[in-house]
Amino acid sequence: MKKVLGILCILIMTAGVLFAGAEAEGAAKMKVGMVTDAGTIDDKSFNQGTWEGVLWAADDFNLDTKYLKPGGTTEADYLKEIGNLYDAGYKLMVTPGFKFETTIFKAQDRYKDAKFVLLDGYPHAGDWAPVVGDNTVSIFFAEQESGFLAGLAAALQLKSGALGFVGGMEIPAVQKFNWGYQQGIKYANENYGTSITMNPDNFIYQGTFDDVAAGQQIAASMYDRGVKAVFAAAGGVGVGVINEAKSRAATGKSVWVIGVDVNQYADGIYSGDKSIILTSAMKKIDQSTYDMIKAELDGNFPGGEILTFDASNNGIGIPAENPNLDADVEAKVAEAFAEMQSGELVVADIQGDLIK
Repeated sequence: MKKVLGILCILIMTAGVLFAGAEAEGAAKMKVGMVTDAGTIDDKSFNQGTWEGVLWAADDFNLDTKYLKPGGTTEADYLKEIGNLYDAGYKLMVTPGFKFETTIFKAQDRYKDAKFVLLDGYPHAGDWAPVVGDNTVSIFFAEQESGFLAGLAAALQLKSGALGFVGGMEIPAVQKFNWGYQQGIKYANENYGTSITMNPDNFIYQGTFDDVAAGQQIAASMYDRGVKAVFAAAGGVGVGVINEAKSRAATGKSVWVIGVDVNQYADGIYSGDKSIILTSAMKKIDQSTYDMIKAELDGNFPGGEILTFDASNNGIGIPAENPNLDADVEAKVAEAFAEMQSGELVVADIQGDLIK
């Protein structure tokens, strides 16, 4: 009898441990959602980089993740999908892009027990006066620093000839990429003896982030004018630029693209492991997304704050590996990055006398 009771006690205790473990595991499985901006989750740019950060955190912390693509790009479209995520229990939501600014202004008040990560923008009521709620963190990047490094690298690698730029919408984040890029080219010309030209006709904004065909047409015109490399900070429009460069490279022509937001080398592969991506002006979108999710898990969510990711906190840069850049070029870029970190090299985030 004592033996039977002992076995029963062991079984009960084991069941209790298993139940407690399952309960703890369930409690730890936080739900993280994302609503995409214009474009798709595989846009090779901002949406994709954000989602990759979510998936990275999900893999490390056993999270339940989901993204929703709105039927349109209006505030109402975004709020609808935020509501759908909230109703499904996703209480931490990441939204990429300035188009979410007025949306999050409303959502942070409507869903007070939810947390919001707004990339490249801050909540406001349409008057541009920031109102970052205690349940929201607003994140910006020093795109001008990233653009500078990419421009410096391209100029040093190509040494002479014309470079171009294709932006999507003419918004601050895209403009800063452009202005930093131009400063990097000028820095190379003035300090390393390169002779890169910048014709205003080769620095344009297409006006959208999703017109792939337009991106390809613009790139074709630039390459026909002798432009050696095009920096494409344009989402889906940039995909068109990459497509045009790949088709030309496949026929033996020497043309290049500078990627944006994430390392786009793989997207530029046209034969074997050969890619038309010279380098990429990166914003550590995935890292910042990951960091905010981890902060929430650790109980340190920086609600109410506006954060900037730049060289000082390794929030921007070019890829660690750039197969199309010479070693001495990468070394010079690394020197410039170190000078940015120390404050010795300052890149302006305004146009000044640069091309629009």
